[in-house]
Amino acid sequence: MKYSQEDILKALGTVQDPDLKRDLVSLNMIKDIQIGDKKVSFTVVLTTPACPLKEKIRQDCEDAVTKVIGDDELQIKMTSSVTSVRDHTPILPGVKNIIAVASGKGGVGKSTVTSNLAVALAKAGAKVGIIDADIFGPSIPVMFNCEREQPEVKVKDGKNFIIPLEQYGVKLLSIGFLTPADSAIVWRGPMASSALKQFLTDAQWGDLDYLLVDLPPGTSDIHLTLVQTVPVTGAIIVTTPQKVALADAIKGLAMFKQPSINVPVLGVVENMAYFTPEELPDNKYYLFGKGGGQNLAEKYDVPLLGQIPLVQSIRESGDSGLPAVLKDGATAKAFTDLAENLARQVAIRNAKFESTKRVEFQV
Repeated sequence: MKYSQEDILKALGTVQDPDLKRDLVSLNMIKDIQIGDKKVSFTVVLTTPACPLKEKIRQDCEDAVTKVIGDDELQIKMTSSVTSVRDHTPILPGVKNIIAVASGKGGVGKSTVTSNLAVALAKAGAKVGIIDADIFGPSIPVMFNCEREQPEVKVKDGKNFIIPLEQYGVKLLSIGFLTPADSAIVWRGPMASSALKQFLTDAQWGDLDYLLVDLPPGTSDIHLTLVQTVPVTGAIIVTTPQKVALADAIKGLAMFKQPSINVPVLGVVENMAYFTPEELPDNKYYLFGKGGGQNLAEKYDVPLLGQIPLVQSIRESGDSGLPAVLKDGATAKAFTDLAENLARQVAIRNAKFESTKRVEFQV
């Protein structure tokens, strides 16, 4: 035989993961090398199914191995296993990454971003869930067209567990499923915090790659309850370009960066970045200002994960309960790119930093 498994590994040792800046072999991303009669096959295990660099990595592997095997047949299988650095915990043991989705103020489209981001990740092949933690203004039931549905409750070992609903491949829990749609939720802070804690501890989420937590605007008891109950992988901040939204977004970002909380900020999402009329899809009108999200990201040295346009179809999709990312067009691509960028940042965060710890004291 002209070459061995060691020769193949040596060739693949020259291929780097573009994000992690290390070779695929040392990252343990190469599996199942098989060498037959003029045929070589192996598997590349990516850090997320939403990897935007999948084709580049595959091509780099092909180029490297072809130098060793010449004209022999080469088969490369691309698969994925989402990374996690969560400490073992009895709370949500099957959930690899918990992502807080926050904003400084209301009305910036945080729930719209959460919904489409979750569906985009699920479309890519990830296992995804959403907790609607905006207890007083739950939007997720409407955005997933299931506001009239109620989750099941099952008894296990004498304890009641909520079974999340599932829509468009995403598991869902919201206070909106448990209260009449036309009734106001008039609770004090501790009651709202208790509801979130139940969604975390008394629900059967199973195995998930990403659990997105749609937080209420501002910085409140709900945010503290989340970081005190579970280790949060990271947070994303949703803002719009105008000055008043950015001023509040800074406060939300600063909260996660406090030493006492210390949750990594994975990046900023600029929603309503520009207006594009349906009949003029190539035109951009910056109704709320330009570059605000980019400036915020640069100031705090975090990535700008995406810029989502202000188009009528996004509003219509939210109202109809069919997320815009499920349709074709520029809007769907914006949310797909956002999902890929988030998945990259989670993988980079998990490769470079230790697990976030639960906040053990009152902030």
